[in-house]
Amino acid sequence: MSDRLNGRLEPILPEKRLFLRADDKTRFVRLRPLTQATMIGGTVAFVAWSMIATAILLMSSIGSGNLRDQVAREQANYEARLDAMAQQRDARAAEADAAHDRFSQAMQRVSEMQSSLLASEERRMELEAGIETVQRTLRRALRDRDEAREQLAALTQVQAEENGGSRTALDLARDADDMVGFLLTALENTALERDASDHMADQYRQQAEHMAMETRLMAERNNRIFEQLEEAVELSMVPLERVFRNAGVSTQQILSAVRSGASADAPALRPISVSTSGSLDPDSDEARANSVLAGLDKLNRYRIGVGRLPVSRPVVSGNVRQTSGFGPRRHPLTGRNRMHNGLDWAGPRGTPIHATADGVVTQAGRQGGYGNLVIIRHDFGIETYYAHLNSVNVRAGQRVSRGDRIGGMGTTGQSTGVHLHYEVRVGGTPVNPITYIRAGQHVF
Repeated sequence: MSDRLNGRLEPILPEKRLFLRADDKTRFVRLRPLTQATMIGGTVAFVAWSMIATAILLMSSIGSGNLRDQVAREQANYEARLDAMAQQRDARAAEADAAHDRFSQAMQRVSEMQSSLLASEERRMELEAGIETVQRTLRRALRDRDEAREQLAALTQVQAEENGGSRTALDLARDADDMVGFLLTALENTALERDASDHMADQYRQQAEHMAMETRLMAERNNRIFEQLEEAVELSMVPLERVFRNAGVSTQQILSAVRSGASADAPALRPISVSTSGSLDPDSDEARANSVLAGLDKLNRYRIGVGRLPVSRPVVSGNVRQTSGFGPRRHPLTGRNRMHNGLDWAGPRGTPIHATADGVVTQAGRQGGYGNLVIIRHDFGIETYYAHLNSVNVRAGQRVSRGDRIGGMGTTGQSTGVHLHYEVRVGGTPVNPITYIRAGQHVF
């Protein structure tokens, strides 16, 4: 078989001899066609494998760099969106306070106008009662005048007969006329005051209608402002609630833990006002403003709760790549199928490893097949494991924050190469860390 192959390859690769000369003798090595073909094939295969491996490494490095840049951009966008939301919240709260002040002033002016209108109505009623009294007095005076005239005529006739007393009758007639003139003047003055009071009441009524219209316009404007605020708060809560849902943590658990713990960094927003009767109309501006403030406070507590979940990556260097995922796989040392309880990232020795959330270090040292292991206990019964470290930069009992360096990548313990083994455990049970990392992509 070898001879036949050499015979077929002879026209293409003729036999060659490699002479090796020493001081006292000369030797040669014969390179037959099959040997030459084997050497050429091996060389071509090695070059092809080198090119493919180099291309794979370049693509992995480019993909990791793009992912890191994308994470940085998303984090910057989220922080900018939080800042804009906080500025919008402050502006809307200031507008709500200003609108509430204007509404209170308007209601006070309406109350004053109503009081003035009521006082003018009372004065008008008093004037009408006075006019009626004057009219009754005038009618009585007219009757007395007529009676006095009749008596005057009778006295005149009697005095004419007696030739005396006419001066006294004339005085009585003059007094009666003076009294009637006084009553007519008083009646005229009373009528003028009544007209002035009616004119003032009409002015107050028009002003009250104008104030009522301004109040309605202000209420409509406040309603639009509250609708925008309510919509903004609701839309801002959607991605945060999605994070908790994907991480398997209930929103009530988040709110209870943040509210009861000392990590509630910002105090709760206080209500704008409280009704004197002890309750608020659910459609009133005060109730809607308090509802918006409660939503903003809830949003702030959600933001604090996200910071307490391990939703970031433990390695952010561009020179690392993920080599194994969560789930069953063939063990690289034993060759048997076993459950892989975490994620593996490979990279250069000493690559910085960071804490994925705030917590307390419970283990910082060597532990069996994990090698150098760091365990961090977080809230809500969550723990994170960082295994096979080359160096450990924390100690047990130390409190760390998200992003703090806890060690360097290594190959201690049962490991076939330099990499990080990362686990997330909830209540002691391993869960897929990629669930938390993907959840964090909505906010970081």
